[in-house]
Amino acid sequence: MKPASFLYCCLGLLALLSGVLVKAEDPYRFYTWTVTYGTISPLRVPQRGILINGQFPGPLVDCVTNDNIIVNVINKLDQPFLITWNGIKQRKTTWQDGVQGTNCPIPPNANWTYKFQTKDQVGTFNYFPSIGMQRVAGGYGGFNVQSRSVIPIPYPIPDEEFTLLIGEWYKTDYKVLQQNLDQGISLPLPDALLINGLPKGATFTGEKGKRYKFRVSNVGIATSINFRIQGHTMTLVEVEGAHTLQEAYESLDVHPGQSVAVLVTLNGSSKDYYIVASTRFTKPILTTTGILRYAGANTPPSLPLPIGPTYHIHWSMKQARTIRLNLTANAARPNPQGSFHYGTIQVVRTLILANTEAKIGGKLRYAVNSISYVDPATPLKLADWFNIPGVFTLNSIKDSPTNAAATLGTSVVGATLHDFYEIVFQNTENTVQSWHLDGYSFYVVGYGKGVWNPDVRKRRKLYNLNDAVPRHTVQVYPNSWSVVLVSLDNKGMWNLRSAIWSRRYLGQQLYLRVWNNERSLFTENDIPANALLCGLAKRP
Repeated sequence: MKPASFLYCCLGLLALLSGVLVKAEDPYRFYTWTVTYGTISPLRVPQRGILINGQFPGPLVDCVTNDNIIVNVINKLDQPFLITWNGIKQRKTTWQDGVQGTNCPIPPNANWTYKFQTKDQVGTFNYFPSIGMQRVAGGYGGFNVQSRSVIPIPYPIPDEEFTLLIGEWYKTDYKVLQQNLDQGISLPLPDALLINGLPKGATFTGEKGKRYKFRVSNVGIATSINFRIQGHTMTLVEVEGAHTLQEAYESLDVHPGQSVAVLVTLNGSSKDYYIVASTRFTKPILTTTGILRYAGANTPPSLPLPIGPTYHIHWSMKQARTIRLNLTANAARPNPQGSFHYGTIQVVRTLILANTEAKIGGKLRYAVNSISYVDPATPLKLADWFNIPGVFTLNSIKDSPTNAAATLGTSVVGATLHDFYEIVFQNTENTVQSWHLDGYSFYVVGYGKGVWNPDVRKRRKLYNLNDAVPRHTVQVYPNSWSVVLVSLDNKGMWNLRSAIWSRRYLGQQLYLRVWNNERSLFTENDIPANALLCGLAKRP
């Protein structure tokens, strides 16, 4: 080959490779969100709400696996503000987590841009404000991650999707509720349940004979709900990013912070049907209804409403054990989910975390293993990155409950990257608890009554070590325990917290510092160029 021909050939090959690389880059989705107060009337009483782009609930994020998400948040409130992405794993980038242990809040009349990727994820998630009790006033929305077209989903493709955000609502202003908590006054029972911001009448229209996916999130701050659709069964297909065995349910419990996706075939008569959500384990029971409308039908839904469980704890625990991982399905990547044999991995550390109510300084607080968490002025992640002393101490919380009186502190568990942990959530109270871990999904391997048994052989007989569902939030029933197994493969400073927001606000949380001594972009991204600095990390 002549030199000139060879040169042209090489240039052509380079151009071809360049085109392939450009096309191979994952898509970007850009959002600008202006956060303001606005007058809303979900219960026919005008009150202050937190709106995003004038909307309550906020805009729906509908994206695809591996999309790059760029969200410019403009804070027009009179308070600092942060959004956290509930269930989005934030691979290698704890900087975008949106909680006070990792981020400086966005000051009033300022903005900050989140930049993260939905790397290797599919599923039903949501977002909400993470500072104080702001989320009581709104600011939340749905976040759905669709599968890439080249990766088949393990169930029939639905004709359409509906996103349902269900949670409690208070007529009392969120600042008043927060002041009451600061004074040691616990929250009252909420005034109502809402579906997509409405106490009743949220309507979802489909055609007879077609199949629909309902993505349901409990965006409430305290209360478990039961979800059901009059005259229709629901086939569970996904829980917080994990494809499940496709079991049919008449109704489903969804606890604070949790999300599920179900398929519903419109095989009833051509009329309207009630969609029902009611509170669990509360007296009195709160109920809200929406409408499943058959296109072209003119017959309204009829009573009675489908009956749901009330205070049946055993029923709920039994149902929870039926939710299992579909081992034959692909995840966001082609490899089967079941190829990760979590049940054969050696546990290197067991954390037994007990929630307690306490009085500190004469005021109501909540603690984990006798430590009631307080956010320092300098976010933990910034203190860690810049080696700022005095902000936190590693392993400042015990691995198991103590009999010591509860004290204020900044609880941080020091963990090594790729360690495999067993976390036991021990509930000694008479109310249902709910726990969430940012940055991860954990395998929910067991639920049980009473006090967790430390005997390895006995307890492993009670665990599901084959097809437990991985999720980011787990409920813990009254006077019971729940156990999760988690591979700590995501470096960073990650919030482990109560999903019952008043308890989290008053101290029921801690952080996991997942770390190794190698600074590499393969394990963790550098601090963003636009990072907000505050506290001791603020430049002079």
